[in-house]
Amino acid sequence: MSDDALSQILKALRLKGSVYFHSFFKPPWGISVPALGNVARFHMAIRGNCWLRVDGVDEPVRLAQGDITIIPHGAAHVLSDRRDGEGTELEEVLVRSGFSGSGELAFGGDADEEACKLLCGHFEFDEGALHSILATLPSYMHLADTKTVNGYWLEAVMRFVASEIVEEKPGADAIVDRLTEIVFIQVLRSFVDNAGEAAGCLAGILNPRLGRCLSQIHRDPSRSWTVETMAQEAGMSRTVFAERFTALMGMTPLNYVTHWRMHLARRDLLDTAHPLIRIAEQVGYSSEASFNRAFKRQFNVTPGEMRRSAHRPTEEHALNN
Repeated sequence: MSDDALSQILKALRLKGSVYFHSFFKPPWGISVPALGNVARFHMAIRGNCWLRVDGVDEPVRLAQGDITIIPHGAAHVLSDRRDGEGTELEEVLVRSGFSGSGELAFGGDADEEACKLLCGHFEFDEGALHSILATLPSYMHLADTKTVNGYWLEAVMRFVASEIVEEKPGADAIVDRLTEIVFIQVLRSFVDNAGEAAGCLAGILNPRLGRCLSQIHRDPSRSWTVETMAQEAGMSRTVFAERFTALMGMTPLNYVTHWRMHLARRDLLDTAHPLIRIAEQVGYSSEASFNRAFKRQFNVTPGEMRRSAHRPTEEHALNN
């Protein structure tokens, strides 16, 4: 089965799911989670309910049993049993609860019958990842009552993840990471289903015709792409394609091609020792000079400067040892 556009983008961004803990909170309780860049944090209510207040968002969000929320930009937030409850700093919660780094995190008062069980973690992306899908995601995504999304599978998956964390069986980390990545993709799909074209770039990526074109661009970035050839891949007229693409993706088709090429070039610059001309040709530039100009317009540094800057600490460390 060939990769679709969303799968290709998430692979390029190096999406990696990770679960912090399976938590058990008894009223009264509140946790203040600090901001953390380059991650999308998530919380799922396995049992009971709680309130979520995201920094910069006016209204709090109520998480009921079965709900999942993702905070795409790693913003600071407070989880609490009360709508306006204050939160204890996360680091202090970890110390006071005696959390060892695995198993269940228990915190709060004594009201067992009103306890809230949450599955908490994050989705991490490649540092410096370059794609508009990240910038256009909202402050938070709330998927209410996951039983309504493709049956009961999502809630069942998350309960299975919770049991793997608690039981700590061999291979549990790998299972948990892969399953949470699947959950992230499903939440993105559901967000587009609910938001429609208001989802912007993500709606464009999941659009059947635009997605088919994007998949071909991702698969063959060195091709001499024009608006006409992209429109043919999408099965649309040139004018309609250009207007639709720009409206949903937030950039022109040719700008997107450059955007994707630069993302791939940056990755290869940092991950390989390939000569600049080889990287340039792989992403569609026939000369190193034209590649350098395009790269500098995107990143404000030349490819050579970025590579030297990235490897300088390692080189200095080697010289000092």
